[in-house]
Amino acid sequence: MLLLNCDLGESFGSWTMGRDEDVMPHIDQANIACGFHGGDPLVMQKTLALAKRHKVMAGAHPAYPDLVGFGRRPMNCSVDEIVALVSYQISAIDGMAKNQGVELAYVKPHGALYNDMMSKDAVREPIMQAISNYHRPIKLMLQATPEADQHRHEARDHGIELWFEAFADRCYDDDGKLLSRAKPGAVHSREKMLAQVEQICNEGTVTSVSGHTLNLSPDTLCVHGDNEEGIAAIKEIRNIIHGQTS
Repeated sequence: MLLLNCDLGESFGSWTMGRDEDVMPHIDQANIACGFHGGDPLVMQKTLALAKRHKVMAGAHPAYPDLVGFGRRPMNCSVDEIVALVSYQISAIDGMAKNQGVELAYVKPHGALYNDMMSKDAVREPIMQAISNYHRPIKLMLQATPEADQHRHEARDHGIELWFEAFADRCYDDDGKLLSRAKPGAVHSREKMLAQVEQICNEGTVTSVSGHTLNLSPDTLCVHGDNEEGIAAIKEIRNIIHGQTS
């Protein structure tokens, strides 16, 4: 059965992002910001406590050091810098998690770091290296694409395990990557989103922007709950996954 993951803990200081308390009861995995694109020590602490209360798996959501740009701007970091910044953020959220009796289970990069990981070997390799170097086993979450076998091989070389994710509300390009948000139809309507979720659940595939069928077979599905409509959609998606037609 597909798991549901969502980016949470992205508020910072007096700035509130997302509806974490409303979303958490309906998901399986919380990707928690580590302070580089969103989140701060207090927000991290509260989000981990919320995940523990609802028995939701906690994951690190590291980013480029770009708080002003919400981690959405690519940065030209060296291999050593990527290893260090990912290691630093994992260690921060893992240490706070241990203080609350929460076991950090995985890492899912955020924003531009995630996009670069999927498109550049020179970014993906040091991210895998950082996870491989960690003092205990921890999984890496990355996008399910037609290159999944290549990514599995790379992960085996580093001695790490992967979780592959699909996106509920995003249109896919013909190469298996997400259609650029700059293009029309990049984000699905509610009707198309729910149809895509059903296709993923029933067939393990999505239909690309040009009508091609792409085999993804993901382990987890990324959802977004920034507003009331998004939260309602998550509930509908959960019903589909559990075989309850809404």
